Amino acid sequence: MQLEWHGAYFDGRSPTRTGVTVRLMQNGLEVLLPDGSTRWWPYREIRQTQGFYSGEEIRLERGEPIPEALVVGDEAFLAALHERGPEAAGRFHNPALRAMRLRLTVYAAVAVLISAAAIYVWGIPALAAAVAPHVPVSWEAQLGRGVVEQLAPPSLQCRDAGRASMIDRIETRLLSTRKDQPYTFRVIIVDRPDVNAFALPGGTIVVFRGLLEKTKTAEELAGVLAHETQHVLLRHTTQQLLQQASTGLLIAAMTGDATGAAAFGLKSAEAIGMLRYSREHEAEADLEGMKLLIAAGIDPRGMLTFFDTLKHEGQEIPDALKYLANHPQTEERIQTLSRYAQQHPAKIVPLLPEYDWSRMRGMCRRTEGAGAS
Repeated sequence: MQLEWHGAYFDGRSPTRTGVTVRLMQNGLEVLLPDGSTRWWPYREIRQTQGFYSGEEIRLERGEPIPEALVVGDEAFLAALHERGPEAAGRFHNPALRAMRLRLTVYAAVAVLISAAAIYVWGIPALAAAVAPHVPVSWEAQLGRGVVEQLAPPSLQCRDAGRASMIDRIETRLLSTRKDQPYTFRVIIVDRPDVNAFALPGGTIVVFRGLLEKTKTAEELAGVLAHETQHVLLRHTTQQLLQQASTGLLIAAMTGDATGAAAFGLKSAEAIGMLRYSREHEAEADLEGMKLLIAAGIDPRGMLTFFDTLKHEGQEIPDALKYLANHPQTEERIQTLSRYAQQHPAKIVPLLPEYDWSRMRGMCRRTEGAGAS
């Protein structure tokens, strides 16, 4: 084992760098200066301040407030120091552990990535699911208004008062048995050709002109509205938005901060545009929507025939694919809902029997007089 090493000494009183020989002794370092004098550095008084990484000079210090210092350029000095003074080795970095430390650093980085992924995949959805049922309705409504401003501005809304009143009657009929629900529902028809509809937090349901024009009866639109209404009542949309949102929005939701909801309006509009409910949420909205129809005395076959229409026309009408993309496994769902409807017959009262539903398809035509019914 090498016991003598070349180094540099700083006395702490001046910036002068003095070449010295450093001897490793049993209990400390002996520093031999050029003039023949020596300095004794007990291991217990030495602290290492540099030389923890490969290629870095080793710097040892002793004393306060302005310490003396020894600098040794050879990395092997540390290994010899550990071998010569094992009782004091804990005070100095062990280069033999550098490879292990690198591996531990890599393992730690991987663990952080795995933890982050786990939080994203399981933690955030779980937190969103836990938070959503307790979000204040006023907060949801504020968030919903922010989204409407982005996705359904007044310039795109179809404002035919007569036809709109018919649609309102359908939604009112659907909710006639849900007097305890806390939301104020409204249905907005947007002048876009997409065959699509979606629910917003707080009770707003947006239906695109393309979907409205696909319905053949009031019962078919009622089936769509029942499904979207349940997404609101079950807070599926709110949960999905919280799941995709930043931590800031989750905190705003938990505290009821309406300002935070308003600020998130644009981002949530973009999120809703890409929203995909889970199969569990879709199945739940289907079944609960069917129950809503039956409880209100509305023929549940309207929901089934509209789904069936989309299924058969999807290949010919590209816009329909957008609605079907949000509602996968259409055939399976039609069969499930059909069985439920057969097992739960109800007394059906015709929906808007006095109204010619074919006239509803012209709701967004600018050439027809506003207020026509």
